[in-house]
Amino acid sequence: MIGKSEKVNHIVHANSYLTLHYRITLASGPGAGSVFMDTFTGNPATLLMGSNQWLPAMEEPLLGKQEGDEFSFTLTAAQAYGERNPELLQRVTKNMLAEHAGENATFESGDMVEFTAPNGGRYSGIFKEWGDTWALFDFNHPLAGLDLKVDVSLLGVM
Repeated sequence: MIGKSEKVNHIVHANSYLTLHYRITLASGPGAGSVFMDTFTGNPATLLMGSNQWLPAMEEPLLGKQEGDEFSFTLTAAQAYGERNPELLQRVTKNMLAEHAGENATFESGDMVEFTAPNGGRYSGIFKEWGDTWALFDFNHPLAGLDLKVDVSLLGVM
């Protein structure tokens, strides 16, 4: 019919641009049930599929969904940020910390500390504890070893 518009269902493809709300909740571990990230309480997020903004395992459940869909999915630790690697718990000498962070730098358990790699790159570790001559840092991703639940509301698909 002339003059009658039809609703176009925009479907998520591998190169779609999305406007969405999402919530990432810890589904395992000591903080199970706590929210890691939530855009439902503020402005929506944008995501360009395939651009490495999200992990491939987080993008895959979006494929084939339509604008307006609301859904949830769970990722195992291996699918998300991997299992915790005990080799990424590293002791850093107090001398090295003083050299790079300053003589009077103090850290409390849970502080995120950024380091400069020999190649000039940056990486972060979570301060765990002090020893006599060292400080213990965890260089695992904060979500490593945890299953994640992701809630999604697709607001727009282009």
